[in-house]
Amino acid sequence: MSTGPIESGPSGAGPSLSEGGERSGEGAILSSDAGSAVPREAGGQAARVVLVTGISGSGKSVALHALEDAGFFCVDNLPPELLRDFLQLETQRRDRRIAIAVDVRSAGSLPHLLPLLAQLQGEGIGVQAIFLDATTGALVRRFSETRRAHPLADRGALVEAIELERQLLADLRELSTVIDTSQLRPTQLRAWMRELVGAADSRLTLVFESFAYKHGVPLDADYVFDIRVLPNPHYVRELRLLTGRDLAVGAYLEAQPEVLDMLTQIEAFLRRWLPAFEADQRSYLTVAIGCTGGQHRSVWFAERLARAFGIGTQALVRHRELDAAP
Repeated sequence: MSTGPIESGPSGAGPSLSEGGERSGEGAILSSDAGSAVPREAGGQAARVVLVTGISGSGKSVALHALEDAGFFCVDNLPPELLRDFLQLETQRRDRRIAIAVDVRSAGSLPHLLPLLAQLQGEGIGVQAIFLDATTGALVRRFSETRRAHPLADRGALVEAIELERQLLADLRELSTVIDTSQLRPTQLRAWMRELVGAADSRLTLVFESFAYKHGVPLDADYVFDIRVLPNPHYVRELRLLTGRDLAVGAYLEAQPEVLDMLTQIEAFLRRWLPAFEADQRSYLTVAIGCTGGQHRSVWFAERLARAFGIGTQALVRHRELDAAP
């Protein structure tokens, strides 16, 4: 499956998923109105800050532009040392949500970022970190097509630079919601970013993602369920061109006892362990359901599970293959 068109990102950032239009200016963009506290929303609630980070070439420029279109004030490549001062300068802009991109271009400052994030969280300042990742093969392909240098190119060959970047950002990745952009089109990434920031206030958000094994397992999955052993509607001529969203496919699958058994068991497993994830203060849990083509069985499972968990829990649905269809 194609990763979609790519182009160069900001200066020194390497290639990313393509995006049209103007972006926010490079570097730190600061307000001229200084204040003495971090920004707060109406009613005294701390303003939510979205931190966009990830591997060079994974699509951060697309993600930042999507947030800008959603009404966020976006800053690219803000040095971590300036984060607190920036938030103080934003204190007068109570109606403005903030998105900040930080990556390996600020490698020398990254050790300061994690303690600062912990400090801000302790002060009640909501920081939602989103980490964009991709397979090394996808990143190499993107850099090769754009012929841009990796920000760490002076440290070695391209693959070595990518692996070094993974090491430098590993701790930040552990604290973030991860999106695997290896096979995403720009439109998919923009839509997923909007969903993530829209669901950020939920105690725990469940993401059910259907996928095709022939295109690989999503890197951002916390749990992966393989349902290829179940009867396949693809081999029923009347159902072949339909999808798991169609009633006829649903009726066929519901008539198979083993399908209902697996659905019940997956739901029971998740309900058993959801309280543990909530107690661990997890914000997102991605459950990937895979079949052969990502068109029938996995789509139906993802939709059914999202409906089952949609009462009392924020549940999102992604269909990697269907969403990528023209």
